Amino acid sequence: MPLATHLTKWPVLALEFPGHGHSSHRSSDAHYYFFDWVQDLVALCRQQQWQQLTIIGHSMGAMVATALAASFPELVAKLVLIDSLGFVTDDAANAAQQLRDGINSHLKTPARSPGYASLTDAAAARQKQSDFSQTEAMLLAERGTIASATGLRWRADLRLRHSSVYRLTFEQAKALIAAVQCPVLGLIANDSPFASKAEKFAAHYRQLQLTEVSGGHHCHMTQAAAVAQHIQRFLAL
Repeated sequence: MPLATHLTKWPVLALEFPGHGHSSHRSSDAHYYFFDWVQDLVALCRQQQWQQLTIIGHSMGAMVATALAASFPELVAKLVLIDSLGFVTDDAANAAQQLRDGINSHLKTPARSPGYASLTDAAAARQKQSDFSQTEAMLLAERGTIASATGLRWRADLRLRHSSVYRLTFEQAKALIAAVQCPVLGLIANDSPFASKAEKFAAHYRQLQLTEVSGGHHCHMTQAAAVAQHIQRFLAL
């Protein structure tokens, strides 16, 4: 991926969560609950005997990394959060409706992923949903598709699109953020819907360096060199 090519001073391991990329899908009786991603990381760290990691996370990955640092501070030395600060939250009064919507979503039979005649077609379809160019879309298509009888299909488990059965309240989110002990670099894109949401969480981090970067939600791909410079300076501290 573009960002890793600019971070050559450090060994970089890019993880693919279950259901993403080349990782296996969860079993048919399992779900993709948010905190399961945290458990996946804890299990991996214990298997590999890792501690005091620097974790770079984007979007959902940044939220997972924040939850990991809050609950298992011994595993995380530094956090880099790209265009994501805090968590997706909702009012406690909406809990019953969220549970209902989530269960209904999980019980639906998932549609089949459409087939594409070529990598270019798959990349073009992905690009329509995002803020990056054909070049970045092709990188994702090359990694994220697999041949099938009806053409190229995206490898990702369609169950990832299911609605969540729960949301943290803002108070719960603040408590998790306040439990993060390590230094945090927050890189927020200036042309992203997350920019307006970052401030409400920023004050609750103990050690946060908040920086605005050019680009949209996928700034780590479209502005990889500039994003990497901020990360390099942070890691050198």
